[in-house]
Amino acid sequence: MIKMALKKNRRGLVFHFLLYINFFSVVMAQQTVCLSDRSTGKRFDGIGIVNGGGATSVLLKDYPERQRNEIMDMVYKPMFGASVSSLLVEIPGDGNSTQGSMPSHSHYLGDFNYRRGYIWWIMQEAKKRNPLLTLDGTAWSTPAWVENFWSQKMVDYYISWLLGLRRVHGLNLDAIGCHNEKGVSYEFVKELRKAMDEKGFRDVKLHGFDNWGSSKMNFLDDMQADKELRGALDIVSAHTFSEIQLTKEQRKMIEDMGKPIWNTEDHVYRKGFDALISIVKCFNENYIISGATKIINWYDIAGVYPLEPYSCDPAMILAREPWSGNYEIREALWGYAHYGQFTQVGWRYVDDGCVNLEQGGSMVTLGEPETGDYSIIFETKDAERPQVVKVKVAGGLSTNKLCVWYSDSKKQFIRVEDITPQNGYYSITLKPNSVYSISTTTGQQKGGGSHIPLSTPFPIPYEDDFDSYSHPVEWGYLPHYTADIIGCFELVERPDHRGQCIRQVVGEHTLSWAPEWHHYTILGDSAWTDYEVSADVYLNPQDEAAVMGRLCDVGSGYGIWAKGYYLKLDDKGNCSLVISKGKKDQKELIGDAEQQAMILARTDVEVGGEYVLATAEIEGINACEWHSLKLRFLGNELIGFVDGKEVLRTVSDCYLHGMAGLMAPLQKYRVSTPYFDNLRILPMGQTKTVVRVVEKRNISPLYPDVYRYR
Repeated sequence: MIKMALKKNRRGLVFHFLLYINFFSVVMAQQTVCLSDRSTGKRFDGIGIVNGGGATSVLLKDYPERQRNEIMDMVYKPMFGASVSSLLVEIPGDGNSTQGSMPSHSHYLGDFNYRRGYIWWIMQEAKKRNPLLTLDGTAWSTPAWVENFWSQKMVDYYISWLLGLRRVHGLNLDAIGCHNEKGVSYEFVKELRKAMDEKGFRDVKLHGFDNWGSSKMNFLDDMQADKELRGALDIVSAHTFSEIQLTKEQRKMIEDMGKPIWNTEDHVYRKGFDALISIVKCFNENYIISGATKIINWYDIAGVYPLEPYSCDPAMILAREPWSGNYEIREALWGYAHYGQFTQVGWRYVDDGCVNLEQGGSMVTLGEPETGDYSIIFETKDAERPQVVKVKVAGGLSTNKLCVWYSDSKKQFIRVEDITPQNGYYSITLKPNSVYSISTTTGQQKGGGSHIPLSTPFPIPYEDDFDSYSHPVEWGYLPHYTADIIGCFELVERPDHRGQCIRQVVGEHTLSWAPEWHHYTILGDSAWTDYEVSADVYLNPQDEAAVMGRLCDVGSGYGIWAKGYYLKLDDKGNCSLVISKGKKDQKELIGDAEQQAMILARTDVEVGGEYVLATAEIEGINACEWHSLKLRFLGNELIGFVDGKEVLRTVSDCYLHGMAGLMAPLQKYRVSTPYFDNLRILPMGQTKTVVRVVEKRNISPLYPDVYRYR
């Protein structure tokens, strides 16, 4: 009995000892932070996103108006969804800049059209939702007539775009960059600043140089020594501080010059909740380590086809199905909400509350200078156990109760119990791998669409004669559902004046951000196997045109070589069926041309480049005439038709499924500019008919009624 009692007592002692150790550990994990307006730091310039750097929202424009509005609300509406405070847009230039290309306002010297494309519409809609949203922009690519990016012509290009934005759309940029990730030019900065001042854009801040990598800040020594350069460049900006932070010396040098530090493109390519918490960690550490007061992530709304590069990560909303109206909100969006709904541009960082947490994670505090309201954003991605942060509030900051919003891997952006300070103190227990936003402000709400339609495949059969766009200007000159990968396929009048068609209008090599290939546009469903794609084509002298099929890859994001097949015709009647295997190192092939073609048609051989599988010479084909091209896929059979007659047939099992497309082939000194009409895609064999869910008549024009007021 005595032994049993001692044993029980010993167990009790061990239990109480473990409780003591655990309590002692919790006490040791407590961290105290003192907040006051005396520790006010830099001005907060916002958090936000890029729209561009590729045709990132090309399919968004074709959504039914209800869902289109819901998507825009979730990103830009204050105190609702992401509630971003800044938008940086690509100033389009006809060239590929990751997923695709957007049409320039000036295809050629002397051409000015400020309704082309949808980027104007994006800015209008974003500012309509949040008039306080700051607008920024820069160019990735430019049309050929500019000749040299760092030139007076490029200065003129920027000025003309700014003038069009102001005069036609009533908008002004708050800031503009020099060039996206393409080096530096001190003279260009000086000339652009002078021109902006002379043309009425003195209030537009100029930032540079928006490069990435270890050399991105190499210009700082020159900037420090060059007074004119220092005066021209209002803001020092670069990319991806989450990958390569500023050194202490670089940060001090910039701050000593009195310049804000902006991160104009960071990358958080994560999935699920990891995207959410990594976005908050990125925002926090950008200020704590590098002193960045504006942090922009690439990118916002993935209105692109799934086979395009970066079509899911890192976007906050997937908008891939305008024909059904279906869209998907990713967890990433709530990472922005944890900042966007608790801060405003013009607040100040409270430096004593911008620190790394002792047990893993970070916190950033921002305050409103006049009212004393403040918010704290915590993330504990690197924490291994719970920790307590005790906050002391003094000296001008509000002592009102704080709302608390919480996210973890199971639930995102949920309001939990409020915190009421006692005598200027309060504590919050932070769980590992979680995000908290606490604030004396009110009005936050999760937001969301009232009814998101079910996902459905792209409708097939599909056809478009392009005559339903009664006034192409209202649609930004862009047809529904096509996604230009490079170049610009615009709605135009037919050369014979018998209705409308589309034309690839970029006839020269652009100053493209990414390496060029043939100019082409895609549409459809990458799951399609057996089908035929056809279009009428009108060839100008020396033109070529092609219909494409079974496209299963459109490049890596820096390079846009497709994988798939195309049937090409020139103005002399030369017809060829070509397989494109993307951009890879060439391999030596043995055998004659027929043997090589057989090798290239096999599934198990991956060889870069384009290879002709079959050819034919068609009589009666001349320039400035309409002819029909059709490419049919049935299992491993590929059949080409011209004007309804079979002209080519071959066998290839290299690509057995993929999307459709139209192509204007790249030539040595020029790009073809053919017309296309009566696009048709018909199911065959294993590809089944899909009933259309949403008719095109439910799509609202981007610029309604503009035609009648021209």
